[in-house]
Amino acid sequence: MSRIFDALQRSGTEQSGIEYPDMVSVATEVFEAPRRPAASARPEVEAPPVFDLPVEPISPDQFSGTQLSPAELSASQLSEAQLSAEAAAEQRTSAVAEFPSLEVSVMPSGRLVYFTEPDSLAAEKFRFLGVRLRQLQQTRTLKKVLVTSTIPEEGKSLVSANLAGVLAQRKQRVLLIEGDLRRPVLAPQFGVGRLAGLAEWLQSGQSAPSNIYHLGGPGFWLMPAGHPPSNPLELMQSGRLSHLMSQLVDLFDWIVVDSPPLLPLADTTVWARLTDGALLVAREGKTEKAALQRGLEILKKSDLLGVVLNGCSQSGNKNYYRRYAPPGAK
Repeated sequence: MSRIFDALQRSGTEQSGIEYPDMVSVATEVFEAPRRPAASARPEVEAPPVFDLPVEPISPDQFSGTQLSPAELSASQLSEAQLSAEAAAEQRTSAVAEFPSLEVSVMPSGRLVYFTEPDSLAAEKFRFLGVRLRQLQQTRTLKKVLVTSTIPEEGKSLVSANLAGVLAQRKQRVLLIEGDLRRPVLAPQFGVGRLAGLAEWLQSGQSAPSNIYHLGGPGFWLMPAGHPPSNPLELMQSGRLSHLMSQLVDLFDWIVVDSPPLLPLADTTVWARLTDGALLVAREGKTEKAALQRGLEILKKSDLLGVVLNGCSQSGNKNYYRRYAPPGAK
């Protein structure tokens, strides 16, 4: 069974340089904010800027000639803001409730360990990944997460599905988009077959989002790829995909996009422009260093959230975890 091991370490603001001596070290050199390189060094990922938004002074309003005190004004504005937020939340709830719900069961053979083996070390690693993403969300705009890899069969779909399950546990609205229109594999993992999905929506004249299904059990929403079209890249570049994402971002707290691999397709670069950051999945024993380096060069450096090492054989902390895991944990 594939397992996710430590990735996205030391989210500080300094790094001595990006080197890739082996696959394990690649997994640890992520979620870092590197400093500017020397003239002879290779360009590194620069820390995303943190913007301090100015706060405008509040002027007292007058109602029927009566001036409110600062305390009364603050309480009034707070109440109005709360009502506005509650109204917006009700609208989102109403819109999301219109999507059909499907009762599904996750098969153990699918290796979606967060659902089938919640007490395992692999499931715990996915929880850690979710925690790190929530921490990043506090310092930057991060709602739409792209999950990709350099080549096929590195486990990006596995990571996408488990990550969506982790994020949904905080009672947040999470949408998993099967963004690989060429070789979709996610829908069968949940036993929903070939439902109408993203491809059908892009080819339709609809404006409102549709072909989204709430998965009872996993607790998140899924937009499957649908039937593979003959012109996937053309569909994605039509402008309708951008329109769809601008609507979905208002309905969901998190959007996880399972995209095609970076090499040799251009589909992922389209998704990268429409998301807030990317996780690059590498698989021990399969991903070659040259391919990984090429993938890192394709992704915009400021958009790289980190590298996830999948299928790692180094499990020195496995026994340590078992001693502290709940009874029966594997």
